[in-house]
Amino acid sequence: MSRLRIVLLSGAGILLVGWLVATSLAGVFASADKVPTFLAERGRFVHRVDAEGILVAENATPIGPPVSGDGPKKIAWLARDGSAVKEGQVVIRFDPTEMERELYDGEAERDKTVSQVDQRNIQQTTTLDNLARDEQIADLQLEHSRQFQSTDTDVYSRSEIIESQIEEKLAAQRKDHASTARELSAEQGQVELDLLALQKRQAQLTIEKAEAGLRELEVRAPHAGIFVLRRDRGEAAEVGTMAWGGRPIAEIPQLDLMKAQVYVLEADAGGVAPGIAATVTLEAHPGEEFEAAVSRVAAVAKRRNRWSPVQYFDIDLALALTDPERMKPGQRVRATLLVQDLDDVIAVPREAVFRDEEANPYVFRQGGSEYVRVPVTLGPVALGRVVIEVGLESGDVVALQDPTRAQALPEAAEPATGPTGPTGGD
Repeated sequence: MSRLRIVLLSGAGILLVGWLVATSLAGVFASADKVPTFLAERGRFVHRVDAEGILVAENATPIGPPVSGDGPKKIAWLARDGSAVKEGQVVIRFDPTEMERELYDGEAERDKTVSQVDQRNIQQTTTLDNLARDEQIADLQLEHSRQFQSTDTDVYSRSEIIESQIEEKLAAQRKDHASTARELSAEQGQVELDLLALQKRQAQLTIEKAEAGLRELEVRAPHAGIFVLRRDRGEAAEVGTMAWGGRPIAEIPQLDLMKAQVYVLEADAGGVAPGIAATVTLEAHPGEEFEAAVSRVAAVAKRRNRWSPVQYFDIDLALALTDPERMKPGQRVRATLLVQDLDDVIAVPREAVFRDEEANPYVFRQGGSEYVRVPVTLGPVALGRVVIEVGLESGDVVALQDPTRAQALPEAAEPATGPTGPTGGD
């Protein structure tokens, strides 16, 4: 074999080996490049929560159906929501049908009772007159029997004398009976009249109650202001709906002090507590922000709408400044709550954190051409970000997807027990 051919074959072999090595290395790096990663660095971590709601007055006079009366009242008319009202102006009218029926029934019962009283008085007078006449007749018969009693044994036989004595006793008994019957009839008649008088009084009370209820069906503004309908889960009262006594359906607020009533999704409400700073923007004036602070957080989350299963926390924001010229009750607002603002912490995307069978968190930290499973301690969580308090250092690269395949990854050394300081970003 010629020297030239040997040299060519040797060169080809070297090139082939080099190509195979390069191809193998290129495959390793290509597989590593397929896993998206994140460079963890120390920085600022800000957790903001967005909310929306309306402006409400800190102090307002509740307006609703009268407390007196039984059962709910149907709304027949309402003043326009947000309209200016004057003191004494009618703002709500309720359906008078039920009260008018009660008034009609009360008047009918009263008239019926009055008629029964008149009839009973006539009957009582006639009965007592008849019994008094019977008593007088019995008294005359007794006097007659005593005056003409057969007592002379020389003139009358024994049987006649006994018969005369019996007649006297019967006449005395008839008089006593007539007297007792008159007294009992008078007492019974008085009892019946007393019962009728009680029924008349009850009917009169029904009439007075119905008349008072009719007067209360027109609700007037106790003072000047703006008439604002209250909303329960986003729904306001309207004509035709029922309202219960003692449950206000509207209010007339005092405009000198306002607050924002906002709603935060249950999933985003972690860490929201009284005292947290916030900013409020009026939808009607989007270019200006107003400082505020959380003053109240509802104890439990509730649905804002009956047809939606999503739950929200009801939160009050105390405004640092109330501008009566631009702030009106019921105006829609948007708010931003500053839950966390930390410096010099490590924060990574949420998808970089995984959990084992016991829900312990860990990350995959890149070490050369491999990924090492590292247990971590989590800190505050924001939308899409989570603070790593223990387990990572600034400059570490973590996988955003699980890089494992069939082989098991080597375990990392235990992280430092002291606080390494969290990291993150906005």
